[in-house]
Amino acid sequence: MLFRCLDVSERKLYYVLADSRAYSYSIGVGRDGFGWTGTEPISRKQDWPDWYPPPEMRDRDRTLPEKMTGGVKNPLGAVALYLGTTLYRIHGTNDAKSIGRAESSGCFRMLNSAVLHLASITAIGTPVTVVSALPAQQVSQAIHPLKRLALRRHAMCRLSLRPS
Repeated sequence: MLFRCLDVSERKLYYVLADSRAYSYSIGVGRDGFGWTGTEPISRKQDWPDWYPPPEMRDRDRTLPEKMTGGVKNPLGAVALYLGTTLYRIHGTNDAKSIGRAESSGCFRMLNSAVLHLASITAIGTPVTVVSALPAQQVSQAIHPLKRLALRRHAMCRLSLRPS
């Protein structure tokens, strides 16, 4: 079974493969008060998406436009994977320093190279489960392969994660 799990506490996205191997990606997550957990399918993929900051975001920052056309200056990066009918996305970013941090308005940011790879192996309809933290047993079983992964981006590793 293929599935994806986002571990907000570790700021990692795992794309788990049928044979207990997984891709692990570093992500940026929502800041306090802007996160969510649950399961949603990938409903669409969009290269160089336009960005429409919602009114409440524009209320917080009056400098934001109603629309920003896709491109290298757009904060959604090279591709966006939309989560169900929510406003949340897994997307690239033009701000590499935001990876590994909790500073978004709820979306999950990845380096453009990482989100392009993820989009290339992810089908529409793939379920995405967002958890605050993986259970301790699964984390402890996965910790050694993940340390090796830190040395090689997009490498394959052995994990003992199971879909919930």
